[in-house]
Amino acid sequence: MNTKDIAGTLVTLFSELVEGAPSSGAYMLNAGDPGLLRSLEKLSATAASSLTATGSSIAAHVDHVRYGLSLMNLWSEGHNPFTDADWSASWKKTTVSDDEWRTLRADLRTEATRWLNVLRTPREVREVELNGIIGSIAHIGYHLGAVRQINSSLRGPAEGNA
Repeated sequence: MNTKDIAGTLVTLFSELVEGAPSSGAYMLNAGDPGLLRSLEKLSATAASSLTATGSSIAAHVDHVRYGLSLMNLWSEGHNPFTDADWSASWKKTTVSDDEWRTLRADLRTEATRWLNVLRTPREVREVELNGIIGSIAHIGYHLGAVRQINSSLRGPAEGNA
């Protein structure tokens, strides 16, 4: 199947999660929500490194999302990065310095921008690949919610309060 018929939808949904929701016509977030990338800009390295009861941190969530998007981007270039992917490695770096936090956020932005460009480009895919593409959007939504549960100052606007 070809993604040409849904490319616009994929871009809209992913973009809203990472770049923020418009003031009207939002689908994934409340109107005017800043999205993941701008929300993370408000957070210090110390706050990003604060450990939860389970031992994770926002920094670990961000590295995990960055890693997952890097794998999707490699896949889009014709590689199969999933056979030897080490998902646990992205959870091991729970604390970051100021410089590491800036770099991690920049790397996440780079991978998200690359993936957004992949989503814009129609391609032939098998069902399992389309599941992975759509799953990547849901995955971002999950981690945005998790980050906002860890640090409530990152929550977006309440419904109707854009």
